[in-house]
Parts: sequence; structure tokens; C-alpha cells
Amino acid sequence: MIRLYQQNDLDDVISVFLSAIRETGSRYYSPSQVDAWARVDRDLWERRRMEKPTWIAELEGQVAGFTDLEPDGHVDMLFVHPKFGGRGVASRLLFTAETYARENGIDRLYTEASLAARTTFERAGFDVIEQEIVHRNGEDFIRFKMQKFIMARPQ
Repeated sequence: MIRLYQQNDLDDVISVFLSAIRETGSRYYSPSQVDAWARVDRDLWERRRMEKPTWIAELEGQVAGFTDLEPDGHVDMLFVHPKFGGRGVASRLLFTAETYARENGIDRLYTEASLAARTTFERAGFDVIEQEIVHRNGEDFIRFKMQKFIMARPQ
């Protein structure tokens, strides 16, 4: 089931994020990179989840994943708990965000995908624009600027 985020979901989405980084991310990143990435400012997270549409995927009575969408089409976060990986959770979340975008006149989705998320976005029809290196908490990370056009562009 996909539903909109509610304020009482904060602990669950943080848990999904941290589990995804520590478990799934550890296949792609060094321990020091994982430690640098797995940092959460709870107040910032609470504010950012309420500022934009955020969707929650529930599976087996648990929060299995989440995504969000900024007004300009930016998918800032897409995370799935490793326990639910490979079950179509990320695909359903992206489909939900894309449907919302279409209904609200957004013609392009874009993101900065991690090494772990790149293939998920590619399977959803996103194309890599460029690879970049970002610096976070003392560590460098490879990520990919990606986009997907979802409506016909005016001629």
C-alpha cells in the first residue's frame, strides 16, 4: 500500500533510511562513507518531510520505503528497507511520484542517484545526465544526475 506521509511516520522513515544506508549502501561504499552518510538531523527531517509530498510504502504492516517530490520535479529521497528489497517497492513509489507529477503539470523528474540507486532509477526510465562527486561529512561520494521526461515538451 502506498499512502501519504504522516507526522507520526518520522521514526519509521529515519529507520528505513539508516537501514538502507548501513545494509544496502555497505555493498557500494566504504565503512567511513557509510558512517558519513548515515547521519540524521531529526528536526530537519521532520520539517522536510512536511514541506513536500512524501509517500510511504507499507508492506506486511511495516513501513517498507518512502520517496518524496519537490515542486520542480526533484526526487530528493528514495529509500527502501533492505528487508523489502527486490519486491517492487521502489518502482511503486516512483510510479506514485510520477503520477502526482503528471497530475500537477510537472514534465520532468530528476534526481541525484547513489551508486546503489542508479539501476532502480534506470529501470524506471531515468537517464544518466552526468556522473559527479559530492563531498559529505568528510567523504567523497560518486552519484549520478539523472532525469526522466514524463510529458511531451512544447515544440
